[in-house]
Parts: sequence; structure tokens; C-alpha cells
Amino acid sequence: MGEVTFLDVSKRFSLRVDGEVHHVQALDRVSFTVKDGEIVALIGPSGCGKTTALRVAMGLDPSNGGRVTVDGREVTGCGHDRGMVFQHAELLPWLSALQNVMFGLEMKGIRGAPLRKTAEKYLHLVGLKDSQNRRPHQLSGGMKQRVGIARALAIDPKVLLMDEPFGALDAQTRESLQAELLDIHARTRKTILFVTHDLDEAVLIADRIIVMKHGRVHEIIDVPLKRPRPDLGIVRGTPEFSETRYKVWRAIHDGAVVH
Repeated sequence: MGEVTFLDVSKRFSLRVDGEVHHVQALDRVSFTVKDGEIVALIGPSGCGKTTALRVAMGLDPSNGGRVTVDGREVTGCGHDRGMVFQHAELLPWLSALQNVMFGLEMKGIRGAPLRKTAEKYLHLVGLKDSQNRRPHQLSGGMKQRVGIARALAIDPKVLLMDEPFGALDAQTRESLQAELLDIHARTRKTILFVTHDLDEAVLIADRIIVMKHGRVHEIIDVPLKRPRPDLGIVRGTPEFSETRYKVWRAIHDGAVVH
């Protein structure tokens, strides 16, 4: 199981500017649930609290109120029941792709023969069977992200947290990895909480989309596209895609002056 629940989660940052302390309410009583095996996308304007919510779920930042649970257990810090993929892969440059995945497994306490075997399994899963001995500087941006995904999956987390993992990639590579992520999800059924700024991406990959504004959940939109979604080019041309994308756009711009 891998159900994630936010219960009235609040997060406040204190910033010192010109000698004065300013308080920023990044999350304000946020509540929602990501069901086991579901992909939920968080979307909204910059500064709306998307990444903060992800960091609180991972245990990287403590909340100031409320709580996050995974299968009913409260998150009090980082744990192997959650894996995180960042916008930039954050690979160790002196290690090969295989060794980077093995490093994550070593942190979980895996040793001996299962260490290499498991790392190879997940590199193969993301299509890097023939590149496992390359170091990060020998990999393209998309390949680095694949290593990051393999590293997160290899520890067999209940929940995969993804913070704009394809945001820095070119359009063609992004679309390729979107399709690959859907394929991986179909095979692993991992619960995924996915942060993105891209409306198309949110609709293409998610079961539900949570629109956030000013640190709050503004609206939750169901995506009526059936799974599997093997050809994203065809999905983009469906009425369901266009209608859902427009709903998300309207929710993001609700109350804003649009020129």
C-alpha cells in the first residue's frame, strides 16, 4: 500500500529582509489524499506551495501544523517508504550510473549480491542497460533523470515524490520521459505525487490534478482519460484532454486578470 494523506498541513517560513523578519505562509491548512497506486499532479502559480508540500511529505521540511501520513503512519523525517526525484538528478559525479543507483541502495542497508542485481534491474527498467558504466558527464539530461528515477525506485518506496523532474528538459525528451513514466507506473503501480508547472503534462500523466493557490488547495480536478495511455500524441487530440486542460487553466486563472 502507498496512500498519502495531508491533514490540515501548514508551513510558515521566516525571512529576514533589511533587518526585519517577515513571515511567509507557504502552506495553509492543506488537506488531500493520494490513493494507493494513483498519480496526482500538483499544479499552480510559482510560490503557491507545490514544492513545499512535496518536501514536507518527504520529511525534508517539518510542518508547523497538521500532519502527513503514509498508510496511516505520520511522517516525522525522511524514510525508505518514500523516494524523491528532483528537477535536477543530483547525481554523484564521480560514480557511474550503476554506482549512483547502488549508492541509494547502500543507504538502505543493502549489501552483497542483491546490491548490484537490484541496481541493474532498475537501470534496465528505465532503459539504461547499455549506459550503466557511464558517469554523469557522459549522460544526456534525459539519461540523468532516468538514473534519478531508477535510484528512487530501487529502494522500493511505497510513494514516489517527483518535483518537476522533466522541467529542465527539451520538449522531445520531456515527452519521451512522460511516456516512460506512464509505462513504469503501469508495471510498478507506485503511488506518485508529481509537481509540475506544465498543464499538458499534468493532464497527460495524472488521475487527478490538485490546483494550488496561495498555499491552499484551490480545486481538485478528475482526469477522465482511461489507462493505459500508450500514445500521448493521440491523447492530446481527444476532447477529454482539451476539456480537462481548459478546466485546469480556468482554475489557475480564476480571479486573475487575463489579457
